Amino acid sequence: MLADVPIGSFLSGGIDSSAITAIMQSLSPRPVRTFCVGYQEAGYDESASATAVARHLGTDHLNLMVTPQEAREVIPELPRIWDEPFADSSQIPTYLVSRLTRSHVTVGLTGDGGDEVFGGYNRHLWGRRIWRRASRYPLPLRRAAAAALGGPSPRAWNLLFGAGGSVLPPSLRLRLPGEKIHKLAGVLDADGYQDMYQRLIATWRHPAEVVIGSRFADLPSIIPAADPAMDIAEYMMVNDMRTYLANDILVKLDRAGMAVSLETRTPYLDHRVVEFALSLPLPMKIRDGVGKRILRQVLQRYVPDELVNRPKMGFGVPIDDWLRGPLRPWAEDLLSESRLRADGYLDPAPIRALWREHLSRRKNRHHCLWNVLMFQAWLDHWHRKA
Repeated sequence: MLADVPIGSFLSGGIDSSAITAIMQSLSPRPVRTFCVGYQEAGYDESASATAVARHLGTDHLNLMVTPQEAREVIPELPRIWDEPFADSSQIPTYLVSRLTRSHVTVGLTGDGGDEVFGGYNRHLWGRRIWRRASRYPLPLRRAAAAALGGPSPRAWNLLFGAGGSVLPPSLRLRLPGEKIHKLAGVLDADGYQDMYQRLIATWRHPAEVVIGSRFADLPSIIPAADPAMDIAEYMMVNDMRTYLANDILVKLDRAGMAVSLETRTPYLDHRVVEFALSLPLPMKIRDGVGKRILRQVLQRYVPDELVNRPKMGFGVPIDDWLRGPLRPWAEDLLSESRLRADGYLDPAPIRALWREHLSRRKNRHHCLWNVLMFQAWLDHWHRKA
């Protein structure tokens, strides 16, 4: 918080940003400036939660409700802002909240790093339980279970869970349950927990089949083998810090902020906080299916549990629906077979197959397709202009 310019905080209403903001406010003699972007699509809108937390803490809060058109207008700028084919679609709201914040302050504190340091991703919570249970059964049985879970479309699973409504226990009231069930189906037949982790973090299951002439470096060649004494959850958390945090989250945050001249700061990644977190026994971070336990206990000093205890939403935009609707002509042009074949980098066949599957709504393939679209958009922006 030391700065000779105005400072503020990103506030989504989740555990990480709420804890940062609460501590900031406890140390500040005046209301902290807090910022959030919201959307018309209910499944992606965190503004109500952020407002409730801000009201309780007494911050000077600003929500910006972004229309789909405003969010989509950012897309042509993505190759310029990131200067590489960067394909985390949460780059869009990150840029928008950075732009909003910079219009009022010069420095913004964020909750990035909290999930990696204190164990907050679903894979940290479920990965250990899934593997311990699944590995007891023979591979053919696991393959059959994977086929059964992956048979119904994510949309069908979402409708089924939606019909269950309030009768479901809190642990099963998931956001986009169909996506998570298909994710589970994709790891049940894994060959060891390192393979399971690689599948959980990979967007394309077999990327070498898409990139012409490539050889995919599998995870053991990138990340050291697990220490036998290391818990599965600890293995995932450490490697998330080494890879996902360093190469995705912080790249996304830094370039979004720098694009609008906003300095972003990440208190959870202060080396003293990370060293302290790594020294803690795992049950102080993850226990009984709940992550970030010690962080939650800190937050409870400032904010009632009911304000922040909700399903993890992430930080995204409804790219899946936009690709079937207003972004379809843009995507169709970049994914055309003739363009892919002429460029010579990517095999059109698997890409076109996933595009058709996505348009049919049988499965949500926007993660895979966004990878290709960001590469194609970057190529179009820089290579073809050279």
